Amino acid sequence: MASRDALRQTTRLASSSALLQVLFRVVTFGLNAFTLRYLSRELIGVVNVRLTLLYSTVVFLAREAFRRACLSGSTKRNWTKTINLLWLTVPLGVFWSIFLGFVWLHLLEVPDPSVVPHYQAGVVAFGLSAIIELLGEPFWVLAQAHLFVRLKVIAESLSVVSKCILTVILVVLYPQWGLYVFSLAQLLYVSVLVTCYVTYFVMFLGSPEATKKSFPVARMKALLPNLVEDETFVNWKEAWLTWSFFKQSFLKQILTEGERYVMTFLNVLNFGDQGVYDIVNNLGSLVARFIFLPIEESFYVFFAKVLERGKNVKDQKQDDVAMAADVLELLLKLVLLIGLTITVFGYAYSQLALDIYGGSMLSSGTGPDLLRCYSLYVLFLAINGVTECFTFALMCKEEVDRYNFVMLALSFTFLCISYFLTQWHGSIGFILANCFNMGIRIAHSIHYIYDYFKESTYRPLTGLLPSPFLVLVYIISGVITGFSEVFFCCNKGWMARLIHVSVGALCFAATIVTMFCTETKLIHFVRSQ
Repeated sequence: MASRDALRQTTRLASSSALLQVLFRVVTFGLNAFTLRYLSRELIGVVNVRLTLLYSTVVFLAREAFRRACLSGSTKRNWTKTINLLWLTVPLGVFWSIFLGFVWLHLLEVPDPSVVPHYQAGVVAFGLSAIIELLGEPFWVLAQAHLFVRLKVIAESLSVVSKCILTVILVVLYPQWGLYVFSLAQLLYVSVLVTCYVTYFVMFLGSPEATKKSFPVARMKALLPNLVEDETFVNWKEAWLTWSFFKQSFLKQILTEGERYVMTFLNVLNFGDQGVYDIVNNLGSLVARFIFLPIEESFYVFFAKVLERGKNVKDQKQDDVAMAADVLELLLKLVLLIGLTITVFGYAYSQLALDIYGGSMLSSGTGPDLLRCYSLYVLFLAINGVTECFTFALMCKEEVDRYNFVMLALSFTFLCISYFLTQWHGSIGFILANCFNMGIRIAHSIHYIYDYFKESTYRPLTGLLPSPFLVLVYIISGVITGFSEVFFCCNKGWMARLIHVSVGALCFAATIVTMFCTETKLIHFVRSQ
């Protein structure tokens, strides 16, 4: 029963997070389309690639390992020691901000001040914003572990909306401020985010609702670092697991943001081309961010709660194993079909989407080919997110350490391939290298899942096998929409464009109807959960 409650709460968290990500991406894309008309491509490239990379690197290295370790296992634990461990993210964040800030200011190419003014202030502001966000980490982990869906939705919605409103106002009134605009907006974003979490727990702790739920923390003071007499400051088992995940997270960050590191440190693209690449990259990753990432984050919590880390399948509760296998199979089928849909229809509609969104600046040159390649990459992202989410939730410390060596070799290979493919085929080389990277990671995770379930009767990897008839419909839809693009898109007027869109809509409708007829088990799962 507890497992089913966890599943129900997890699916609610995933769906709410997905809706939240829709809001984020829609607002961000609207903001990009708006700012493109006021600011230079070079300025957008510096903000979206160089400075955002600094912020994401500091935050990822300081907290990712702690999140994975502290969200593993049951919520019934010594939360005082877990909270003590989480506060270590702040000094770690200060260290990374200072170290990487020095690199960004003194070792990397500095943009032309006449084109991108106030670069130094931008580096300081984005580094500081990472430290401010880490102050809310204990609150975030506590909320995530207890599946506080509404808190996450409200906090992140308010922070994103506040950031976007301030950005638009400053861009319109003071476009000459350059990076000051985005620095102030970033600081406002993290301040609102942390304030929302702190305010919620100030009101929640000690309330009748908290007492009714037997919440493990009773006072705000308990959310600060506390020394427990005759006990260690942290849970050393969690601490060692964190260290294992930290070594892995360092490598995972290189793999996740690899193309940005290559752009930043090797200067294979100028700042203007980086701006175009980032806009196309964000457009291509829309579905990955608002559907796949919430599923990965939420169901990592589910698998970590239902199955015990480090135990083989025979030593687990068999009812829980059956539920985990069933959910894993259906999740794989769900993300596979979403990925296939994006890949098939993305090929024929990439140029039209870019032309509508950014005009000829995006739809000419390498933009359409870049987005077509990204449509294929989305399929890899879809499968990798779910397979790694299960794998990381079940790996013991020794398995995590072994995987770190695989990640080390993969990181080096990925960076080399990225560099050479970019020299050969420009920014498209980044997408091809990412496909290779994801393919290797998927193969590793599939091997782990196969080994884990081979001594049981469950075969969740069958979720990667869609109905043959559905595959045939995908192929026919791809061919029809491909011919439609050749004949009707994109320089033959709006009527031709409408015909092209109508052809795609009919093919998409046929695909969905086929899906409902052939994947009945998946449809029931989505409807019920």
